[in-house]
Amino acid sequence: MPVGEFKFMSQQTQSSLYRNESVMIQRYPDGDNSAGKGVDLQAHELSVSNARVLTDEARPTCDRNGFELVTQPVSGSIDFLDHRQVTGRYYPQCATLVERLTGGRAYAFDHNIRSAGGKNNKERIKGGQNVQGPAHVVHGDYTLWGAPERLRQLTEPPAGNDTLRGVLSEGASLLTQADVERALGEAGRYAIINVWRNIDDQPVATHPMALCDGLTVAPQDLVVFEIHYPNRIGENYFAKYSAAHQMYYYPAMTADEALLIKQWDSAGALARSAGEQGDGQVGDGPCTFSFHSAFVDPDTPDDAPDRWSIEVRCVVLYA
Repeated sequence: MPVGEFKFMSQQTQSSLYRNESVMIQRYPDGDNSAGKGVDLQAHELSVSNARVLTDEARPTCDRNGFELVTQPVSGSIDFLDHRQVTGRYYPQCATLVERLTGGRAYAFDHNIRSAGGKNNKERIKGGQNVQGPAHVVHGDYTLWGAPERLRQLTEPPAGNDTLRGVLSEGASLLTQADVERALGEAGRYAIINVWRNIDDQPVATHPMALCDGLTVAPQDLVVFEIHYPNRIGENYFAKYSAAHQMYYYPAMTADEALLIKQWDSAGALARSAGEQGDGQVGDGPCTFSFHSAFVDPDTPDDAPDRWSIEVRCVVLYA
């Protein structure tokens, strides 16, 4: 079991469920970020369990724990550094996979390519943004405000260099107002799930992805992190360290595997209670989301190949 170093927000940082303009960055159209404000990170060492060796009964699921690994090769040849090929050929495969595993209706709407070497070399996706580096900070991609707000934004036709260019016809939107009203209604449910994949011929060796069991996350662990885009504001939750957090990973992920990472689920106890309860307080889930982060595996050889990965965000509607 490797012991990895993870970056958390300092314990002195005020926990927050909603935006307070204390922790933020600006994100530019090419995907790069400003230096930011209020980001005070501290390193903690955590044991990371190998999820591949768990029994069937203990194996994490996306619904309950917030992440799940499946075997799902890519269909056809796709150049992942070509924006239109990804949105036109790969998005539908991700949506179909998420639908099969959740039982909902899924729509892919956003993606990132990540590589430490690609970022250092300032590589750019054809027709898209810059290659991003692995994210070495423990975080969740949405918040109590940010998740429903992102859902509403998907009713607006994309403009400019929006990621959905190549997916939607001019003037179209991904979701209808009726879709969103049902999802946000008292009997509705929606989720946002990432499909994370190695896109290199070699198994992942550097910067592997660690996932935190969503049932071990408590409301006091959360710090709102604001992301100011040119045309909107997004929010993540940064994590404050807790000894209760249980971290897992899948070593040597291949390009034939897909890792589903739950970014938000409106049916989770934390979401339903507006942060008054943690998901682990009400039994076996579903959880609201999984904290996640890249980490440095101390057993990785110095000459290991660079990690190249893609994550595609999918919105799931259950009603």
